[in-house]
Amino acid sequence: MTRLRLNVGDQIRWDGRTWNVAVLEGASARLLETGTGAVAAVALPHLVTDPGFEVVGADRPVVAPLALLDALPDHVRDHALAWERHVREVESGTTEPGGEAPRPQYDPATRTMAQREAAKAAELTGAGVPTSVATVRRMRARYRERGVWGLVDQRTTRPRSPVGRADPRVVEAVGAVLEEQRGRSTGTLSALRDRVRWLLEDLYGPGVVAVPPQSTFNRLVHALGDGQGLLGSAVQRRWHASRPEPPFGVTVALRPGEQVMMDSTPLDVLAVMADGVIGRPELTIAIDVATRAICAAVLRPPGSSTVDAAVLLAEMVAPMRMRPGWDAVLAMQRSVVPYERLLSLDERLEGAAARPVIVPETVVVDQGRVFVSASFLAACETLGVSLQPVPPANGPAKGHVERTFKSINHGFCQYVAGYTGSNTTERGSGVEDEACWTLPQLQEFLDEWMIAGWHARKHSALRHPMLPHLALSPIEMWAALVGVTGYVPVPPTSDSHIELLPVRWQVINDYGIRFDYRTYDDKALNGFRRRTVYGTDEAQRWEVHYNPYDPTRIWVRLPKGFVEVPWIHATEVSLPFTDYTWRHVRATVARASDRDAHELALSRALDALLRRAGAGDGTRRERTLAARAAAGQAVALRRPDPRDADASSDTAPPVKAGPPGEQPAEPDEDLVLGYDEGEDDEVDGEDAPGAATAQVPSARVSRLLNPHEEAARWL
Repeated sequence: MTRLRLNVGDQIRWDGRTWNVAVLEGASARLLETGTGAVAAVALPHLVTDPGFEVVGADRPVVAPLALLDALPDHVRDHALAWERHVREVESGTTEPGGEAPRPQYDPATRTMAQREAAKAAELTGAGVPTSVATVRRMRARYRERGVWGLVDQRTTRPRSPVGRADPRVVEAVGAVLEEQRGRSTGTLSALRDRVRWLLEDLYGPGVVAVPPQSTFNRLVHALGDGQGLLGSAVQRRWHASRPEPPFGVTVALRPGEQVMMDSTPLDVLAVMADGVIGRPELTIAIDVATRAICAAVLRPPGSSTVDAAVLLAEMVAPMRMRPGWDAVLAMQRSVVPYERLLSLDERLEGAAARPVIVPETVVVDQGRVFVSASFLAACETLGVSLQPVPPANGPAKGHVERTFKSINHGFCQYVAGYTGSNTTERGSGVEDEACWTLPQLQEFLDEWMIAGWHARKHSALRHPMLPHLALSPIEMWAALVGVTGYVPVPPTSDSHIELLPVRWQVINDYGIRFDYRTYDDKALNGFRRRTVYGTDEAQRWEVHYNPYDPTRIWVRLPKGFVEVPWIHATEVSLPFTDYTWRHVRATVARASDRDAHELALSRALDALLRRAGAGDGTRRERTLAARAAAGQAVALRRPDPRDADASSDTAPPVKAGPPGEQPAEPDEDLVLGYDEGEDDEVDGEDAPGAATAQVPSARVSRLLNPHEEAARWL
């Protein structure tokens, strides 16, 4: 057995030298170096735990991995335990410590170790297990070194290779090809075998390394790829590749708004835009990690816009109003939140629905253009929000919002007419015929479901701070955390909503402000036309915010604050339109006169297009354009616009326009960019130096793009 005691007189090795133990006193030892006579005093815990410590002529104690015995086959474990009894009898005369008197042939008092070893070999051989003295001696040595684990047949404990005896060159080639195919479309194992064969021929020459038969090759592929994200569908492979490297951290948020995750995805429901145009709307949501509350959710026609993410921030900090026809139990007054106390802090909660009002501190987004654009960054800066982009193509880094999308599809979408399923294999044959809800109607249903379904549903990950065994719903968790962390209202102003719109820097000419063949003018611009920068001849540019869903007006920041400036030809167009529709008209109407006449011709052509499409006489392309415009206006401008709302005089630092949002495939690329070269930066026919250009995002729907109206609702 291994030696477990250190005695005076023992010779040890420590610190690269040989010592004799001279004194053992308490928890310390005095050592005398062999040869030199040097003396050292050392603490015993420090001495015996040093990796270089050893007792000369004895093995260091090693605890046998006894727990691994339970993982062995029964016959292997029984064989090791039987040998343990034999070895103990040879060394001590008994099979168990403190057992009966030893048998005569194993009595240490009358028999030497060699005699006892020979007796044990003879006994086992006579019992039908041929054993030599050398085997007994070897088993004794293994027992002293590793205990009972040393007596186990080590052939049964060796890890088996998942690839068996396959050629290492073939194994390496299969792994390389599997990794190469990770991001490609799914193919067959036969094609994979051909690729492995081609790779082996390139590396070692034709016929040098043989590829296994198809059945053996298939087993090899599964041995290497199963559980590693190298097999399965292309979606599964991409998902596995996007996972961060383990170990995984835990996202912890202890107060509402501490961390909010935001993302967009197509909704699994077909919606009727207008005039029979059907498509899948895009859903953008913001979910609070601490409460799992959906702070805001907006549906739009397909295609992202930098405006959408920005206005979603504004909607988060504004209470949701009760809609006509909603049950009274959906009101915040009827929920578990301390309504009277919150109402005394924020008058906007009067008549609000039971959706948490959360001011975000940190917003986690992916690296899509919609979330890293200049307008979204400016919106975060305006609201004091810290932006945290996740690594590219890393869905698990914002797993809370990804999982919420799945819950929305399961809990809401599959109960709505026009449900498409999560992929084409789940789609029915007549889904287009089932679609019957418009985009505004779907938005109303989704808002009601969020309050009655999502926020009232118990969530296993939400636990009361004082009662951890009690699962809570998002609205209950918000009520509990508000009582701990407090509630700070952030009433939006008209300027706050204008700040969220895309921005351009323009010169104010005698005829007003012109860009994208639209001229905006108003008396409020008098006194600022053709101004130059003080001390230079450079034309002064003014901060202009525009609404791509309502091109009929812009907002200019003047010293007294934002001023709304209308499009001079707004009365020529009788139906609502968006910037997307305007660009289509520009692509179809050739310029055959000066700019003013061409702008008037464009406005009349736009009005004619909208009238034809509304009557069903236009082409499918024109009907689609009109449908998108009508859908956007139906949601964004469904109430009157109070033009007399007060405007704040606060000013903000210049914000440069960011890269464009995603653009539609049609019309041509040059026209999609939206502006003719030199069109936007002229000063009465002369190009202005230092011009800043911007691109207009593709048209989308927003419910919060009427700043004066939104401010009037709450102020």
